[in-house]
Formats: sequence, C-alpha cells, structure tokens
Amino acid sequence: MKIAILTSGILPVPAVQGGAVENLTDFYLDYNDRHKLHDITVYSIWHPNVTKHPALQSDVNHYVYISIDGWWAKLKKLIYRKKHLNGYYHYTIEYYLHQAIKYIRKRNYDIILIENRPGYALILNRLCPMPCVLHLHNDFLYPGVENVTEICNTFRRIISVSNYITNRVKAVCEDKAKCITVHNAIDVKTFQTANPIHRQSLGLTDDDFVLVFIGRLIEEKGVLQLIQAMKRIHDIPRLKLLIIGANAYGKEQYTTPFIRLLQQEAAPLQDNIIFTGFIKYTEISSYLEVADVAVLPSIWQEPFGLTVVEAMAAGLPLITTRSGGIPEICAGVATIVERENIVNNLVTAITNLYEHPEKRKEMAQASLERSKLFDKDMYAKNFFCALVSFSQ
Repeated sequence: MKIAILTSGILPVPAVQGGAVENLTDFYLDYNDRHKLHDITVYSIWHPNVTKHPALQSDVNHYVYISIDGWWAKLKKLIYRKKHLNGYYHYTIEYYLHQAIKYIRKRNYDIILIENRPGYALILNRLCPMPCVLHLHNDFLYPGVENVTEICNTFRRIISVSNYITNRVKAVCEDKAKCITVHNAIDVKTFQTANPIHRQSLGLTDDDFVLVFIGRLIEEKGVLQLIQAMKRIHDIPRLKLLIIGANAYGKEQYTTPFIRLLQQEAAPLQDNIIFTGFIKYTEISSYLEVADVAVLPSIWQEPFGLTVVEAMAAGLPLITTRSGGIPEICAGVATIVERENIVNNLVTAITNLYEHPEKRKEMAQASLERSKLFDKDMYAKNFFCALVSFSQ
C-alpha cells in the first residue's frame, strides 16, 4: 500500500530529538524497511540532525521535511496565524499540516496515517479527502470533546495504544468496529542486555535494598506519594529510593514548585533518597540494573505506561497502580495497588516484597517473560495488520 504519515508536528522523525510517539514511529518504519511491506512517505518537521540519519537511505520509507523555524518559515507562520484565528491546534502545528497537505494533494495515497492528532481530520476532510487512519496515543476522544463525532466519523480505522483508550473512543464512536488496540512497545533487548552502572557511583552499596522510580517528575506520576511512603518505612534496614527523571524531556531542565516540594519531602531522608536528574534514554537500562524493585505509582489514568514495560524488560519485580492502561501491561506479574489510600498501599506492597525474596525472584522472571509481548518487532507487525485491515 502507499501510505502517507502525518506526525504530531512538534518533533522530527526519525526521532533525533526523542519523543515517545516519534520513537514508536521509528520502530514500525524500521520494520517496514527490513520487510519491504509498504511504500511510506513521512511528512515531518525539519531538524538539522536528520540530514545524515541512516533511516533516510531506505528505498521504501521516504521523508519530506517542512521547515517551521527558519526566518522565512516564521514569517509564513505569522501570516498563517492572522488568516486562521480559530484553529483546532496551535498555529505552528496547523501551519505544518497545511504545508504537508500541499504535497499530499499532488499524490495518491491508499491511506493517510495520522499520529496522535485527531483534529487533523477536520482539515483533511475538507482539503484532502483520502482514507484516513488515526494512531491514538493519548486520551483525546471522549464525551465532551469538540467535534468528537465528526472526527470519529472521518477515520476508517482508529488504532489506540491500550484497551483503556480504545474503550474511551468507543463511547463516542458510532462505528465501534473501527476501534482497535495495538499496544505500544520498546526495544526489549536493550533492557535485557544492559551493563549496570556501579552502585557506588550513586552512593549505594551492594547491601542496599534499592527501589527505583523512573519517569517525569510531575504530580501525575505519583512520585510524591512514593516519597511519603518511604518516610513511613524508613526504619527498614538499608532501604534506598533511586528517583530517575526530571521535570521534562530533554537536557534543558528547570526547577518547578512541584520539584521543590519533592525535595522538601525527601529532605529528612536525604541519605536514603537519591535524585539522578535527567538521564539519557540510552542509559536508563543501565540505571535500572542497580535496583531490586521498581515502583511506578501513577495516580492519573495512564494511557499506556512505557516505563512499566521498561521495568519488566529489566527483570524487575514491579509495584504499580490500577491506572488507565497499566493493568493491561503487567497483569499477573506485578503488584497492582489501588490509588485510593495509595501511600498506605505502597507501604504494604514495598514491605511485602522486602520481606519475601523468593517472591521477588518469581516476579522478576515473570516480568522478563511478560515484557517479550511488548517488543518492537511484534508491535510493528501487529500495527501494520491493524492499519491495512480496514480495507479487507
């Protein structure tokens, strides 16, 4: 099939600046390059780091880049902004979309695949009426969303990253058969073959019992409640908490009121709680290797939860919460606690695993096996099956 891909319009593909959606796009593009399944054209924003990326040498994946940062592009964006005052998205994103449409209208595609921007459908349906499929990563379609019925009706297929998101879409979609789930994935082998860093470099000893949290330091991830749980069980010998992450993606970080609150809460246990700050994604697996248990206590409805898969792939016993799509990922292998009374529940779960090393060993092995279901090649295969199935 001949497929056009519209990205989120924020980060480039290949994922030279990171981004969960962009990395997942790279996964299925790499699979397509190796298996020669479809003729795909990616319409992405420009970034200088893409110039020499090996992905651009593919003979089945093609890349069309749209500049949004040069002085000429900035001028055109301002003109676009004045002419389109009531856009669905930020004018920079819609400028990217309109530039991409100029290319797409000159070509015939079997499918236009939209990555996580359901609102694109409103413009495409008017300017470029070709069959559209939505790959939905976040909770963007539910009762009360602007134009939700029209948006759903525009798509031939809506592929969501979890059953939780799929069921949310079904609540507003007239044709529920078009809604399907393809779970997200990671490069499992990277986490299963990582070389651990030395505990001593983090101020840890070989005798410490190390909990690890990985994720952005924002309220929704439950890291504050985890620190509060640590304060209640500080008398457990050699118990340490390693907090991996910062307030946002990328190297440029800044202190937020919430991070100051975390530091204040952790201060009485400064010898037991270690903040690593921002760590490159390529190094995360090495940090996970030093831990005994992963604790990922999300307190919002997590659409999927890639960090849950990462912890499982690292072979860690896992404590997490009944939040959004998380139980789908780790059912049967993790300790899943309720978000109500979460601090007490975390205390109980952590204490239980600390006191039962054989249970930790069994959970670690179960995590490794479960993680294989979320490897990138299986994801890409399932994704392409879902993508083309609407036409069969």
